[in-house]
Amino acid sequence: MRICILRRLIVMSLACGTIASAAAPSTSTRPSAPTNVAADEDDEKLREGHSYHGEAFNEGPRQAAYLMSGMGNASFPISTKNPEVQKYFNQGIGQLHGFWYFEAERSFRQAASIEPDCAMAYWGMCLANTNNTSRAGKFIEEAVKRREKVSQHERLYIDAWSAFYKADPKKDKDRRQSLIKALENILHEYPDDIEAKALLVLHIWQARGPIPIGSHQAVDALIDQVLEKNPMHPVHHFRIHLWDDQKAIRALGSAALGGQSQPGIAHMWHMPGHTFSKLQRYADAAWQQEAASRVDHAYMRRDFVLPDQIHNYAHNHEWLIRDLSNIGRAHYGVELAKNLVEMPQHPKYNSYDKKSSTAGYGRARLLEVLQRYELWDELLAFADTPYLEPTDVPREQVKRLRALGVAAMEGGRHDLANEYQEELEELLVKEQTAQKAAGDKAEAASKQKNEAKDKVAKARNDAINPFRGQISLIESALADVHARKLVREKKFVEAIIQLKKAGITGGEYLSRVELAAGNKPEAEKLARSVVTANKNQVLPLANLAFVLRQCGKSDEAKRTFADLRMLAGEADLDVPPMARLSSFAAELGWPADWRTPPATKSDVGVRPPLDSLGPIRWTPPLAPPLQITTLDGQPLSLEQYRGRNVLLVFYLGFGCLHCVDQLKAIKADKAAFAEEGIEIVAVSTDSPEALRSAMSALTPIETYPFTIVSGSDLSTFRRYRAYDDFENQPLHATVLVDASGQMRWWDVGAEPFSDVKFLLKESRRLLRFTAPTEMRKAADKAAE
Repeated sequence: MRICILRRLIVMSLACGTIASAAAPSTSTRPSAPTNVAADEDDEKLREGHSYHGEAFNEGPRQAAYLMSGMGNASFPISTKNPEVQKYFNQGIGQLHGFWYFEAERSFRQAASIEPDCAMAYWGMCLANTNNTSRAGKFIEEAVKRREKVSQHERLYIDAWSAFYKADPKKDKDRRQSLIKALENILHEYPDDIEAKALLVLHIWQARGPIPIGSHQAVDALIDQVLEKNPMHPVHHFRIHLWDDQKAIRALGSAALGGQSQPGIAHMWHMPGHTFSKLQRYADAAWQQEAASRVDHAYMRRDFVLPDQIHNYAHNHEWLIRDLSNIGRAHYGVELAKNLVEMPQHPKYNSYDKKSSTAGYGRARLLEVLQRYELWDELLAFADTPYLEPTDVPREQVKRLRALGVAAMEGGRHDLANEYQEELEELLVKEQTAQKAAGDKAEAASKQKNEAKDKVAKARNDAINPFRGQISLIESALADVHARKLVREKKFVEAIIQLKKAGITGGEYLSRVELAAGNKPEAEKLARSVVTANKNQVLPLANLAFVLRQCGKSDEAKRTFADLRMLAGEADLDVPPMARLSSFAAELGWPADWRTPPATKSDVGVRPPLDSLGPIRWTPPLAPPLQITTLDGQPLSLEQYRGRNVLLVFYLGFGCLHCVDQLKAIKADKAAFAEEGIEIVAVSTDSPEALRSAMSALTPIETYPFTIVSGSDLSTFRRYRAYDDFENQPLHATVLVDASGQMRWWDVGAEPFSDVKFLLKESRRLLRFTAPTEMRKAADKAAE
């Protein structure tokens, strides 16, 4: 049955989100959920699972915060006598500095749950929604309502952001300038306030579009003032951003200390990677990005967070793969790209048509590394696996067929290459036919309106224009596959023409084709240009050494090879681009493993062991225990499903109509789930008695063909985080647990997950992946 909150809580709740009071959690462990409040018959009825504080809270963090390690040492004293409130507020400030907005809001919400009239907690929630103007504006309104209860110092902060969100957003330059002046005013009144200085630096940088930064050095001097008082303040993060597009080397000192200043925040390890990448120090950049990925993995497993719920996780991890490729670690890059593909997809966060998601990045980097390092057999082996399965995203499908066609042709499998080529040709005809039909339709409609000749032509052109990009992509793919065939036939001149049609006008491969064609000067020119454009990258340098040797320039080839040895300390030697140099190494009297160990760096700070930060691979977290009782009084646990897959559906009772709709949708596809080996268990908030009564009232046709149990004590809801700790109410959740007890997919929120077709398709995809046992054990150990 519906779980309600006392009327006094509703009265306290304002439209934008006053936080209900809750007991302060322990500082040493994750807090247990607050005790549920007794129901009041006269309470206002809300849609089950929705926040009592307004729709804005449906999307925010709904589980209690806990005091995390590694959040830095930022200190921002506020008007509170409760040390727990101050601790959570400081934690939120540190998380803001690390751009960890989701967790920052959770920390500020925790402070407000302990002290509902803490005005600065609402100010913090406002800043944690810097990318959500609507929510931010509502939070600052709540802070304003409580401003008389805080010091004058704090009022200046509240008033500054209140004015910012009240101002016309169309006059962005004016309101940003006003916010900068307001922060300067705080510093005038309170010159020792280093948080005001840090925030001033941040907002000068964030306003750089409408208000160009007049002097980067002057802003940098403000950072120095902060660090003079607190050398490990997370303002190091802002210095990296300040110089990222200017003089990256000026942020090198902060790059060495960024992650160390807040080791529990992944983004603080990631940003130094920007600096090292700009300095072409790709091994150091890869270390930073790997540290960030490991911290994120530990957090995601610990707190049941889907990868793409972290807004920059996919960007960080794909950057790591690019850096690994730059230093020659092809096999590691392939494994991590595969791991991105293995991650759960969710229509809200992650799919192949969302380029910045783990799915899009994973597939793109997998194809990129495999092709760049000529791992053709490995690429072809992925064709019929979830790693490279066909998609319904047109551009992705063309990229897939192009890569497979090239791989088949390079591997001498002409029949297979022809099959992929035929598929591309069919897609081309389909697109051209659709384009012509759209053009004819638009032209006919325009003529029917008796429009002028130029307008008819424009109407046709507008109609066919959307098809041009896809047609061009297919034509390029066909040209690429055809060029590889011509190379194998030693028709190099024709092959070069086709490669240029495919958009390949430079690069290592074209330099080697020119070399095979006997065009040594052009081959050398192309090889050199790639090295110039990609300084300190292993693959271009390896290719140049090979080309120079083939061009008879042995001395320069040797010098280039010697430079490569210094860069390739971690490179894989068994991949074709490196294996081409094995005979050259032997000729020079160098060992088979000709790599030089990486030199120790003195300007990267004190780096912790990577393993101490978390696992390198994302692996699904282990599902919490169920420990519930069936309607006939028998205990039910996940152990009973060991060796079987189970879909857990946490719903808010038969009085929840949208829950019933979800159950009906799942019921309709019960047979399809069964074909995939997935059993279904629905966990209700109804008491056993109420559930038995509801079930007995169903007709045989209405009966649900799966297990339904009571979770009315809500303990299982809490364990699966299907519970709002701030408002003491259960939430909807749908969780896929595999045969080994791992949570492979989940959705928790204000609404039940209703896209059952997607859920079935995604379950089928995920269950085709089997995480290596040893890798899973290592990840579990690291997450403990």
